[in-house]
Amino acid sequence: MSEALVVGSGPNGLAAAVTLAEQGLTVTVLEAAERIGGGARSGEATLPGLLHDHCSAVHPFAMASALLCSADLARHGLEWAWPEVDLAHPLDDGGAAVAVRSVAETARALGPDAAAWQRVFGRLGADFDALAGDALRPLLRLPRHPVTLGRFGLRAVRPATLLARGWRTDRARALFAGAAAHAFQPLDRPLTSAVGLLLLAAAHHRGWPVARGGSGRITAALAARLAELGGRIETGRPVRSLAELWPFRVVLLDLAPGAAADLCGPELPARVHRAYRRWRHGPAAFRMDFAVDGGVPWRHRDCRRAGTLHLGGTLEEIAHAERETASGRMPERPFVLVAQQYLADPGRSRGDVHPVYAYAHVPHGYRGDASEAVLAQIERFAPGFRERVLATAVTSTGRLARENANYVGGDISTGANTALQTVLRPRAALDPYATGIPGVFLCSAATPPGAGVHGLCGVLAARSALRQAGVRPS
Repeated sequence: MSEALVVGSGPNGLAAAVTLAEQGLTVTVLEAAERIGGGARSGEATLPGLLHDHCSAVHPFAMASALLCSADLARHGLEWAWPEVDLAHPLDDGGAAVAVRSVAETARALGPDAAAWQRVFGRLGADFDALAGDALRPLLRLPRHPVTLGRFGLRAVRPATLLARGWRTDRARALFAGAAAHAFQPLDRPLTSAVGLLLLAAAHHRGWPVARGGSGRITAALAARLAELGGRIETGRPVRSLAELWPFRVVLLDLAPGAAADLCGPELPARVHRAYRRWRHGPAAFRMDFAVDGGVPWRHRDCRRAGTLHLGGTLEEIAHAERETASGRMPERPFVLVAQQYLADPGRSRGDVHPVYAYAHVPHGYRGDASEAVLAQIERFAPGFRERVLATAVTSTGRLARENANYVGGDISTGANTALQTVLRPRAALDPYATGIPGVFLCSAATPPGAGVHGLCGVLAARSALRQAGVRPS
């Protein structure tokens, strides 16, 4: 009989399992699907031999995770790779703003905004490890680096549209707006600056890497490390009730709050049940994968070297699109993210045919076909793109939700990043991972620090469980 059970084999579930196993607990992971990985899976999608990521593609916060950077996972095949340019944001005038590791180099290319960009991101990039240690954990705790967190917080609480007024050029404003749009929220809302600041600080610290061999290598390495520690994974094992898991010492749930409430049933304290039922899901993603002959013909040369591109035009255009999406209306020109992982990891391609990844922000539960809108946004900045596409695979919001139950309505963030839910995720509690049931904890992206393939939700939840069980993490 296992001492610890983890429900869900996404990056957070597996990170939790490894963290428990490293402290000597016997761990079993139960996965409803036939394949492990959750939001970090890879495989063919368009043409034979081309490797596509099936959800998460680029990993800005991976370098903030000691587990994902560990020698233990490197021994099991997890290797990180970086493009020449971390992020590019093209504009209609043929120019583009780019973010590279060097803050100074990024700033110089922004012309009149060079000093202002350096002023905001110079210290944030240099202090990113300290900042991440506080910002990528529960916020209702005493910070370890109060000065660094306070300096960040003074800017982070502002709406992105307000903070962007500190830059004068469309390039600098758009570069920041594209990063802030990862919040999937209207950019005139408080705290939308936080995501943009953290993502760009990460770019200026250690870049935005991809996993060599696909995002699936992350979960494969975690699974291998778990097996090495004596843990096991059972696939095709849906769990519908907490009663199915007794007896146990520790249970961690890599589930959205609503699903956790369903599974725990009457065992869940009423106040926690109400909080989990109040949890709101946000706008969705509509994903497309392309097989592209010769790569994307971006108008600006730096875009051809960029691992990630944000397509949405100016700050004002992006703000309008995000406002429409959050209001349940499909914008004519949605914000689109494009990833060219093959630039850092050429083994994903076959000859001169390359896998290209894209998704658009669309309304929650959107049932339409956003393919034309995605293609139009790419063609807008890369004329001739359509003629190079040899094959396409479309993943609707409904399919996203069917493939990953945590992506309710196609929400790949596992919850709307409103100001309240950003600070109090998934509920107001000193221990946000605790469910109120002894030994049962939540470890999905609905818990701090939120979405992204970093495993930190799982690691922090497992540490909370170990403390409650009287095991002091080494």
